[in-house]
Amino acid sequence: MQQNSVNPHEVAATLVKRAQAGDRAAFGELVRRYRERIFALALHLTGNESDADDIAQEVFLRAFNALDQFAGRSEFFTWVYRIAVNRALNARRNRKRRGEMPLDDPRLTKALAADASGDPVLTAELRRTYGRLLQALDRLPAEMRTSVVLVALQGLSHHEAAVVQDCSPGTIAWRIHKAREHLRRALTRPSYPTPVPPPSPRPISNELRRLLHEWGLPAVAPS
Repeated sequence: MQQNSVNPHEVAATLVKRAQAGDRAAFGELVRRYRERIFALALHLTGNESDADDIAQEVFLRAFNALDQFAGRSEFFTWVYRIAVNRALNARRNRKRRGEMPLDDPRLTKALAADASGDPVLTAELRRTYGRLLQALDRLPAEMRTSVVLVALQGLSHHEAAVVQDCSPGTIAWRIHKAREHLRRALTRPSYPTPVPPPSPRPISNELRRLLHEWGLPAVAPS
């Protein structure tokens, strides 16, 4: 007999209702379900691990304090994503304004730890390619870069990303198309040096490798 699959959005909606009724454990379950993705989202948008940690904590604190205002017209995760995106873009602008952008990129460190499996040859190749990919990604306009992170790295649909960014799915599609063109050009130009980050014991999923594969971007940049 075929079992019905559990709809994660329905589960989240039930947890939200319980949390709104005063069930703190239900809100704790929402945090457990979404914190890792919020952290990854903030890390990709800020390029700073400390900021990403702070943002992940602040997002759920703000969500908890404003829970009675959440009417359920959108999914809970798109609601907290919107809070995270706004906070992350502000944090990055503030750091850039103060001249505090770090030389070492934790996104690169984590991707290498996840994808290279300790292979020194593969590590060197991926450091070069991923470094260029991240530099090109960071040069995109903020709204376009956010769309790429939401769709290509976080796996949101165009409709979901449009809800988060308060625009139309067509706008998301256009941004993704233009971003793909920009990243392809960046990865086929002659290489330039990228910072070598320190090792990290906290790997994340192979998001950058998946982006290269799904978008048909060159896996190894030319010399």
